Amino acid sequence: MQKYLIKNTQIVNEGVVYSGDVLISGGRIEKIGAQLSSPGVITEINGENQFLLPGVIDDQVHFREPGLTHKATIYTEAKAAVAGGVTSFMEMPNTQPPVFTQELLEQKYIIAAANSLANYSFFMGTSNDNIEEILRTNEKKEDVCGVKIFMGSSTGGLLVDNPLSLEKIFSESELLIATHCEDERIIKRNLDSFMNNGRELTAADHPLIRSEEACFESSFYAVQIAKKFNTRLHILHITTEKELQLFSNMLPLEDKLITAEVCVHHLHFSSDDYAQLGNLIKCNPAIKAPHNRSALWKALLDGRLDIIATDHAPHTWAEKQENYLHAHAGLPLVQHSLQLMLSYVAEGRITIEQVVNKMSHAPAKCFNVQDRGFIREGYYADLVLVDRNQSHTINKENILYKCGWSPLEGMTFSSVITNTFVNGHLVYGNGKFDESSKGMRLRFDR
Repeated sequence: MQKYLIKNTQIVNEGVVYSGDVLISGGRIEKIGAQLSSPGVITEINGENQFLLPGVIDDQVHFREPGLTHKATIYTEAKAAVAGGVTSFMEMPNTQPPVFTQELLEQKYIIAAANSLANYSFFMGTSNDNIEEILRTNEKKEDVCGVKIFMGSSTGGLLVDNPLSLEKIFSESELLIATHCEDERIIKRNLDSFMNNGRELTAADHPLIRSEEACFESSFYAVQIAKKFNTRLHILHITTEKELQLFSNMLPLEDKLITAEVCVHHLHFSSDDYAQLGNLIKCNPAIKAPHNRSALWKALLDGRLDIIATDHAPHTWAEKQENYLHAHAGLPLVQHSLQLMLSYVAEGRITIEQVVNKMSHAPAKCFNVQDRGFIREGYYADLVLVDRNQSHTINKENILYKCGWSPLEGMTFSSVITNTFVNGHLVYGNGKFDESSKGMRLRFDR
């Protein structure tokens, strides 16, 4: 593999920023130091006035393949990801068919091995009826990121609402269990009440139908079961102030059995934005009232929320233009998540060290990802160079998602992703892709 020497850059890693050079060889970080040189280096990159970050690990994306490839494919969305500094992703099982068997799970790995420019892992899907298949994943705990449970509305039969099924999975799974928590009964009750009002519903009703109560009751239930069985639980996309009481900052992340994720759109948007964006920001769980967003920021900074992710969930423009009840829920975000968070660094809301911690270090710790998520000698060279002196405006011409749109369109960022390395391969450099090498399957130290 080609050697690279990144010179005179600002390295952001493990809570500090310092000047240095990084030598990449054999797909890994060979040396970190000052004024490095190496015989045989083919490519030297001047990192002056740029920040070098460990690649983002996004623990929740929907890349839609197989079965929903009119919206997205593993190839298109992984390409968008690396352009945005995301070097590894963990993808969800609500494809068509849903990932209810080990054979279907392995088929997704085969697709990714042939097509993904980023590193990849896939969650095993759950239903009320595939318990034995789920538990077979215990044999692959070093090779699979986790088990995904939809404890709320979902498509394709992935809703798990049988208490006996839930208790069996929580008590016998040896992998991390990731949950989508919304109470289906509360959502249905709210929807019925709104429908009886006789008026046409709009996106502004979404956070009232998929309410704060629905999120809290489901998350509370998941935490109760996890504590009962001492389960490793990770609750995805927290959206409410009330849910935050379920999480602690009293232990280091490595020692937590119950962890939580927040997504960039819940940090960025609030219910005030439905008036302008409508169904474009319809997602599950819903973007809610502004006081929740403020509480999420506080919990992110004090350590109750552990990871920043995207829940990247693309739909076609036409699917988003339908009336509220039929418009599909989900936002495409993976290309712009790092730049969005760096815009908050520029505003002084969060530090660049904290962004790196929540988007790279913490996912690696949370999932026990092997040899990734840090800038360390011997680790895979998953690296991102960021120029914070350039600006970048999102428009139709530079959106790489197959769906071709973004809820952030028109926004100008104060930084540019100039280079992305995946396993020591410069896959993205100054707007150009080198697709001659594909990503790798993530491995986990369990």
